[in-house]
Amino acid sequence: MPIHAAAPEDLDDLVRLFAGYLEFYQVPKPLAVIRSFLAARMERGDSTLLLARDVAGAALGFVQLYPFFSSLALEPAWLLSDLYVSAQARRQGVGEALMNAARAHAQASGACGLQLETAKTNLAGQALYERLGYVRDEVFYTYWLSLVRS
Repeated sequence: MPIHAAAPEDLDDLVRLFAGYLEFYQVPKPLAVIRSFLAARMERGDSTLLLARDVAGAALGFVQLYPFFSSLALEPAWLLSDLYVSAQARRQGVGEALMNAARAHAQASGACGLQLETAKTNLAGQALYERLGYVRDEVFYTYWLSLVRS
């Protein structure tokens, strides 16, 4: 299955897939807001979006990566922020292919690793990550400070 770095001409498909991703995590947003967010990522180049398509060209899923630096390793790394496969394309290897493409991208950039987090209830995702060699962190907790104005 073809996987490529998303370009502006992929934006319509990415918006639809990203809306599905947000629905999965129960935080739906208007399509215009999603489009603006993704267009800004592409325009600024502050993330890498990889898009999977079937042989007919239909968009199946995406992964979004953000660069960062691992202070403990003193090396560049990538945050695998978002992974989504459309419902009709699940259990066909799309998620695994996207994860492998993310790994190849990180390795090609000289990164020391990939970091991700997922919902505790996302058992299918956890099984995939562990099968691909990801190790659950048992040492560090993740904290979040919301700065959203009420």
